[in-house]
Amino acid sequence: MTDLTTLTNIGKEMASKLKSVEINCVEKLIELGSKEAFFRLKTKYPQVCLVHLYTLEGAIENVEFNSLSEETKADLKAFSDSLK
Repeated sequence: MTDLTTLTNIGKEMASKLKSVEINCVEKLIELGSKEAFFRLKTKYPQVCLVHLYTLEGAIENVEFNSLSEETKADLKAFSDSLK
């Protein structure tokens, strides 16, 4: 089980929030994917926003969140919008 803070974009605060929704390691985050992880976070922490979703996807892809492709960002935005 690899610590979440070893991932790009994931600091102590985000790791703590992820752990509070039963995502305790890198492997679990990758298994669930960014959308499911974001859904869990949004359920517990309604203030999380689209940037958090980008952050999670960037962590999984091992890139800075602002380096995600426009296509990926559009897909994630549509998912985030569907939760409102």
